[in-house]
Amino acid sequence: MARRSDIMLKGAERAPHRSLFKADGYTDIELNRPIIAIANSYNTIVPGHVHLQSIVEAVKYGIYMAGGTPIEFNVIGVDDGIAMGHLGMHYSLPSRELIADSVETMVNAHPVDGLVILPACDKIVPGMMMAAARVNIPSIMISGGPMLAGRFNGTDIDLAQVFEAVGKYLNGDISEDELRAVEEIGCPSCGSCSGMYSANSINCISEVLGLSLPGNGTIPAPMAARVRLAKLAGMKIMELVEKDIKPRDILTIDAFKNAICADMAMGCSTNTVLHLLAIAQEAKVDLKLDIFNEISDKVPDLCAFSPVGPYHLQDLDEAGGMMALLNRIDPLGVLNRDCITVTGNTIYENYKNSRVYRDEVIRPLDKPYYPKGGLSVLSGNLAPHGAILKQSGVDTTMNHFVGKARVFDSEEEALKAIFGKEIKKGDVVVIRYEGPAGGPGMKEMLQPTSAIAGMGLDKDVALITDGRFSGATRGLSIGHISPEAARGGLIGLIKEGDEIEIDVDKKTINLLVDEKEIEERKKNFTPKKPKIDYGWLARYAKMVGPAHKGAILEY
Repeated sequence: MARRSDIMLKGAERAPHRSLFKADGYTDIELNRPIIAIANSYNTIVPGHVHLQSIVEAVKYGIYMAGGTPIEFNVIGVDDGIAMGHLGMHYSLPSRELIADSVETMVNAHPVDGLVILPACDKIVPGMMMAAARVNIPSIMISGGPMLAGRFNGTDIDLAQVFEAVGKYLNGDISEDELRAVEEIGCPSCGSCSGMYSANSINCISEVLGLSLPGNGTIPAPMAARVRLAKLAGMKIMELVEKDIKPRDILTIDAFKNAICADMAMGCSTNTVLHLLAIAQEAKVDLKLDIFNEISDKVPDLCAFSPVGPYHLQDLDEAGGMMALLNRIDPLGVLNRDCITVTGNTIYENYKNSRVYRDEVIRPLDKPYYPKGGLSVLSGNLAPHGAILKQSGVDTTMNHFVGKARVFDSEEEALKAIFGKEIKKGDVVVIRYEGPAGGPGMKEMLQPTSAIAGMGLDKDVALITDGRFSGATRGLSIGHISPEAARGGLIGLIKEGDEIEIDVDKKTINLLVDEKEIEERKKNFTPKKPKIDYGWLARYAKMVGPAHKGAILEY
């Protein structure tokens, strides 16, 4: 059977190509085997990636054991936590596009037979998944795995508690020594931060989509089981190549619906919406925002992972992992059982014999943590194209909230007011011009929400933005407002003191200003230009699409 790699390695005319591979040390035996590319996002900056050299070696062992030849290349990776709160965060979401483009470039410039994507954190995971869907050659994902939780005063903690500790310190609730103690233990190991934040959410969802093996999202990074899973992934890619099973065979609309079911049952990061929309577009699947609310009304939130609850990814792994979660929600009749996965089996075959070992981590269907799904899409005059809320993280006393707008045209301005104790009960903090184009880069803003929570205002203050929130955010925090201010959205017309109404149950968000007054404001409205007008971010600002379409670069 002809292989994709034949066009660069077979025939007399490819002698120069083979000669260059031999300069790398490859033998004729290796070059006559299926060539498998490994996209490795290893670096020594991101905790989720610092250990990936050991994982990639395990993948290579698996590929060699199964009769293939691995070739490796690297891609960039931004650490969202380290990039948070300064210029660096403008680059986080845009890096997703660079990663997808880089993988596409390497895989098509050097035609390989299969692809193993090796991410761990934040935008690297969806960026690689987008690339796999785009190039559409046999592919499998193996991530670096989640971080272990820290332990402080007898309680499990993670990065969210470190951010919130800053607010507590500024509020005078803890000492500088206590802040330092939390800092020392909050991130105790390699891996993607241990709560159900963006990276872990997408890593878990990858199992349900069918692009990774069971255990990929939950086995902790330091565990030997992670190395064993990497070897299995290396072996499994050879089977996918032999059977010619490609990402778009796996990434069907039914697979995305399954993923959203799991998303709702876990209470994942709001960023999953953005990334699932982007991956779907690369897979040529018509995924609409409406589907999220449809499924949210059917699937309750059975989990309480940090920052909403006390549990972490290691708890989910002990409880049986993602397959146990799927088995628990199967009686609802919402899962599409016949979707094919990288195991070679259907998703139902993957989860049918799984069981839940800790009911407090994955609750029974009749005892959910929240009666609906973890996420919801709000709409109204402030967000005609939608906005995203982690509804399971909202105190029920805030389900209907009317407050006065405190308007800021950047995250930095908002933080100054929050840390300066200028935000009071009943306020709605409005952070605008932080959308995909306006930022540019749709910054992830954990600092404002963490400061509000740390100061004890998360049950009295709302926060809305055309930017994004970290998965570590809780409270009445609404992001992804579309259209954004920079593209003429109504959020750009809000004035200090305007009343804003948010109704979680009705899924609405509205500016309570007379329509005639709004029309008058529109006549004199000119959106501000993006804050960065140089480098690749200036090009990104011109080309990026809206949040409700995944904020991908438009062709």
